[in-house]
Amino acid sequence: MNSLALIDNWPVTTAAAAVVRADGTVLGSHGPGAHRFPLASVTKPLAAYAALVAYEEGAVELDEPAGPAGSTVRHLLAHTSGLAFDEHRVTAAPGERRLYSNAGFEQLGDHIAKATDIPFAEYLRQAVLEPLGMTSTSLEGSPAKDGVSTVDDLARFAAEVQAPRLLDPRTVAEAMTVQYPGTKGVLPGYGHQNPNDWGLGFEIRDGKSPHWTGSSSSPRTFGHFGQSGTFLWIDPAAGAACVALTDRAFGPWAVQVWPELTDAVLAELR
Repeated sequence: MNSLALIDNWPVTTAAAAVVRADGTVLGSHGPGAHRFPLASVTKPLAAYAALVAYEEGAVELDEPAGPAGSTVRHLLAHTSGLAFDEHRVTAAPGERRLYSNAGFEQLGDHIAKATDIPFAEYLRQAVLEPLGMTSTSLEGSPAKDGVSTVDDLARFAAEVQAPRLLDPRTVAEAMTVQYPGTKGVLPGYGHQNPNDWGLGFEIRDGKSPHWTGSSSSPRTFGHFGQSGTFLWIDPAAGAACVALTDRAFGPWAVQVWPELTDAVLAELR
């Protein structure tokens, strides 16, 4: 795909990108596909997928208590547990506001580790990474932000989410459905959004503006971006997903070039 060559103009040292369909066909890739990049918060969809495997295996229930008092596994996945951004302290009642929380994903990881008697990084490896052949991906700390992966591996994950083999498609449909509709909150880097829609571990685009995807992205687009200059989106209307990884922290440069790339990719897909 010619559109992916746009990453050559980004103000970064190293970048790689790929577009993949649901059947696993990589429509295009550009840059070093096997280069390992820190994912930052693009770790969260991987952690969420492992949590959903734990749910389907019967190790946890989505609506069982987890995290602070009154919170559940579902609240933690949907950033509505009331936990602060990076601190393990409660700042709101569960379900009240969309408080984007790394601490929430850390408590989710701890909860699943206790329920399965397997350290979360190892559970993620066994439940998601190994079955998908994501041999260059690892979790090296917090389930919220310490994943390391490659574009080649994340293309495999993006194909799985579009056509699930590890999970029942109904579970993945739930993950890309708004949880606690109408909840407001801040989308990091993009300010206050009302509503700030989120699924189970995946952010949902809907009508958010400004946003890190493109102006032509469908409202059903879902995914995640990371502060390490990384993103993964899946657009069901386009029937494809796009991954882009870089080695420069998120900032105004990304706000400018990410939507341009997305719109160019979507135009080429059409």
